[in-house]
Amino acid sequence: MNKKTEKLADKDLQYLQLLSKTFPTVADASTEIINLQAILNLPKGTEHFLADIHGSYESFQHVLKNASGNIKRKVNEIFGNQIRETELRELCTLIYYPEQKLEQIKPKEENLSDWYHITIHQLVTVCREVSSKYTRSKVRKSLPKEFSYIIQELLHERTDDIDKAGYVNAVVDSMIETDRADDFIITISKVIQRLAIDQLHILGDIYDRGPGAHLILDLLERYHNWDIQWGNHDVLWMGACAGNDACICNVVRLSLRYANMATLEDGYGINLVPLATFALETYGDDPCEEFIPKLSGGSGFVDEKTIRLGAMMHKAISIIQFKLEAAMFKKHPQWGMQGRNLFKCLDYEKGTCTIDGKEYEMKSCHFPTVDPSNPSKLTIEEKDLVEKLHHSFVVSEKLRKHIDLLLSHGCMYNITNNNLLYHASVPLNDDGSLKEVELYGGHSYKGKELMHQTGLLIRTAFQKDAVPEERTYAKDYFLYLWCGSNSTLFDKSKMATFERYFLKDKVTHEEKKGNYYKLRDNEAVCDNILDAFEVKHPNRHIINGHVPVHAGSGEKPIKANGKLMVIDGGFSQAYHKETGIAGYTLVYHSRGFVLVQHEPFTSEADAVERGTDIKSTTQIVEMSAHRMLVADTDKGDELRGQIEYLKKLLYAYRLGLVKECR
Repeated sequence: MNKKTEKLADKDLQYLQLLSKTFPTVADASTEIINLQAILNLPKGTEHFLADIHGSYESFQHVLKNASGNIKRKVNEIFGNQIRETELRELCTLIYYPEQKLEQIKPKEENLSDWYHITIHQLVTVCREVSSKYTRSKVRKSLPKEFSYIIQELLHERTDDIDKAGYVNAVVDSMIETDRADDFIITISKVIQRLAIDQLHILGDIYDRGPGAHLILDLLERYHNWDIQWGNHDVLWMGACAGNDACICNVVRLSLRYANMATLEDGYGINLVPLATFALETYGDDPCEEFIPKLSGGSGFVDEKTIRLGAMMHKAISIIQFKLEAAMFKKHPQWGMQGRNLFKCLDYEKGTCTIDGKEYEMKSCHFPTVDPSNPSKLTIEEKDLVEKLHHSFVVSEKLRKHIDLLLSHGCMYNITNNNLLYHASVPLNDDGSLKEVELYGGHSYKGKELMHQTGLLIRTAFQKDAVPEERTYAKDYFLYLWCGSNSTLFDKSKMATFERYFLKDKVTHEEKKGNYYKLRDNEAVCDNILDAFEVKHPNRHIINGHVPVHAGSGEKPIKANGKLMVIDGGFSQAYHKETGIAGYTLVYHSRGFVLVQHEPFTSEADAVERGTDIKSTTQIVEMSAHRMLVADTDKGDELRGQIEYLKKLLYAYRLGLVKECR
């Protein structure tokens, strides 16, 4: 046996024996090598990047359905000179909302059989176009079983082929005669939607502000290929699910602040009746003016009575939150957040708050449950309420199911195709170098290792077999991730919630951003971060969200000479006035990067009835000198590794080291 054979036997033989179970002959292994080599030469699949969805279910769903305008662009390219603008719009709407659009079209259509023929041929043409960059095998696997054979036949036959025109028309005629045309249209429309986006990356913050976070996660549970880099709002809900009472209060407070109770009550069955009862008893004579909900979330706060109750509940949970946070900050002095117990800084008689030696006037100073001598102590009634809310959160099966979904598809950061993805920031020192941050047990980390260890700590909170002390700390740490100054998900001097509610002087409301936000437009700083995360390719980028881009005032989402892309444009309605737009989608296809800027979406009903679409503006960010292939991606590296082992298997077969199973 020569040295090469000996080396192969020692290192790889056990793996090759396993591989031979899948490819039991030389012919099988050779065929797979040919297949994988061919795949390497296909165009890369289209990746979509979204951030900060914040419960905006209808907008999010529409962006997926229209592939950020990509489907409309393809329809225009195919049929732009053949059919009228109104017909193009109708066809696009049918692809986005096939069930609803069919209900609208069928009663009005005079010659339904003719319409079916034309429409099915058009849909097949669009499907053929969006599937052209994939192997037949991949397309076949994406097809629902009941129409798989028919769609495959239609995709690979054309009516302009005289020999096959009759065959194709007969297939369509049969579908119409058997009353299956509607089901076929619905199916192929959804296949088009699926194939238009190969990979979806969500850069955090599915939760809060909008009413549909639970619906978004229901959709993602069925979605074919996606990942998420957790955001601060996602982590807040994770903490609530894990049983962190301060996080629970924050979740409830934000829901009340934005008049959005749908996710809590309808989505997860959280019982808020005890909170309403407590609020009426405790704050019934309090105007609670600072706590009137922001009604842009729109979830049933429709009259003066419900708005008044919402304000009382909002104040009640906020006071409890401040108490619980103060106790948590005292428990963990290493966080350096004891100064956030502002109840200790109040002069209840004068109605003032002293911060850093300066006295500020309060908007109101009515705190019937606060004991000035021990302000972080809960009353008996507050403690009972917290216990009831705690139980409601931790026993919610739907909430735990969705948090498990985030855990299984997510992490703190991701590196894909030379792009570094994370939600908010990488903590930096004043000079732009990576900042060390202490986690559990006095251990400090920075950069990539900080992100990795933070992710492990988050998962520890849900591991029943974890060391009890570490699991308890992990649950507590969700609060620091939410509002700690060195949190990778916050990175500001403070979260000025108390000041915004109670202090008149807006100077106190300022949340000073960390060094990352001050320095992220510096290309050298971004290069340093990319180096630290071992992203080595010359054409590399950071992609993140978290801080809305104020496009209306001229802020640009592309920073650091193209090295950094910020794609939080404000999906949530609550941000539209602030940003002037309704979110960004970054699209990375075989030709390069395209940034799509969206205007506010009206509604699904309006889209179906009038054919309205999200108005989107496309900006070319960066185009490749050549069309990128699968070979140029991470998937290409993976396939080359598979090819290498298949070649070793062939070698082992030919030398008799592994026996063929004929």
